[in-house]
Amino acid sequence: MSENSGHPGHSGHDVQREVSELEGKSTTASRLFDLRLIIGGLFVLYGVIVTIAGINPSDSSLDKSEGININLWTGIGMLLLGIFFLGWVKLRPVPPVEIAKEDEGA
Repeated sequence: MSENSGHPGHSGHDVQREVSELEGKSTTASRLFDLRLIIGGLFVLYGVIVTIAGINPSDSSLDKSEGININLWTGIGMLLLGIFFLGWVKLRPVPPVEIAKEDEGA
């Protein structure tokens, strides 16, 4: 049997190149959809919004929270948590996906 009997119209080199391309796309997709990146990005975004709201609080919001500027402290906490998640992604990236290769003799 020929080398490309399982894939009509494809040589062994073409199949290997297609597998390499799919492995690269799979690794890129797994890094793009890493939950740490999504969670970190959202916490940073909402942290900025809540921190801005807490920079100049109204008297009524301070009265509701018994004198504590809760928006400012919550916003800073959200920013720190978001930065932690984004740093985690940077320091410990997702390892490349290992695809089990079929035996050559099979």
